[in-house]
Amino acid sequence: VTVAGRVLAVFPATSSETTKFSSLLIADGSGVLRVVMWHDKAELVNSGAIRVGQIVRLVHGYTKEGRFGRVELHMSDKGTVEVDPPDLDAKDYPTLVDLSTKIGALSASFRNKRVNLIGSVKDVLPASSFKRQDSSTGRVMRFILADETGEVPIVVWNRKVDEAEPIVRKGAKICIVNAKVKKALDGSFEIHVDSETYIGPYAASTIFLKIRELGEGMDGVSVMGKVTVKPIIREVKTSRNETLRVAVFEIEDETGRIWVSAWRKNAEIAAKLQLGDTVAIENAYVKKGFGDQPEISTRNATILKVIKSFGD
Repeated sequence: VTVAGRVLAVFPATSSETTKFSSLLIADGSGVLRVVMWHDKAELVNSGAIRVGQIVRLVHGYTKEGRFGRVELHMSDKGTVEVDPPDLDAKDYPTLVDLSTKIGALSASFRNKRVNLIGSVKDVLPASSFKRQDSSTGRVMRFILADETGEVPIVVWNRKVDEAEPIVRKGAKICIVNAKVKKALDGSFEIHVDSETYIGPYAASTIFLKIRELGEGMDGVSVMGKVTVKPIIREVKTSRNETLRVAVFEIEDETGRIWVSAWRKNAEIAAKLQLGDTVAIENAYVKKGFGDQPEISTRNATILKVIKSFGD
């Protein structure tokens, strides 16, 4: 079986003396699927090679029924995992925003169903411990999540408390994936975070275009590439008689090459780039450059950062 989808959630690896596995939730236009990654495939999650928001293609997996009667995809040694394949368009796969429910839309019809939420932490109560019927100790944590449509209590259970505590701070923007809607004691709703739920920080995902997709006049674009020509630093005098620094360099991906002009603060960052460094450029624009070819140019709001240094 071969499937592709956007990663909505990643769950850390669980190990024993004989085996190791981790799991993902991925989505395409038809729904959400749990993927279980075995052995060396689990390391792709632990190492950060697979992250929330990426597109993955899973080749030669096999299906089986999971604990709750739902079909799962399992990836063993015979399967292969492709991260952000160049022939797949990220725009064809729903984002977490597309698959999330607004807090104000929660109703009785959601009771005991799983939902995805994005919001800001409003209030947090300290975690507490309790005794189960079998005398073992459990943990629980409560906080309020709010979006522009309303707010809802969140209840985090047991091991998930350890994951939530470093993330859940007043004012923090977070996402909660695959949480359960339950009836509260006062008859309203609350959201329960259990072992099947992912909770993590939320940042609006950036869609990176391939170099071949760039054209003159495009604005607000983001692109990744490897530095193929070391930056040349120049000083340019503007019409306002202001002297600015600009760093000019070339990057490439699997689809082509393009020149980049990095100005002001981004020129200082670019000046330190080395051949082979992989960089991400976010919120830039494309203009006509040398030989009438497209060229990326930065502005004050552009973010230029090194994703991977050569030799790492």
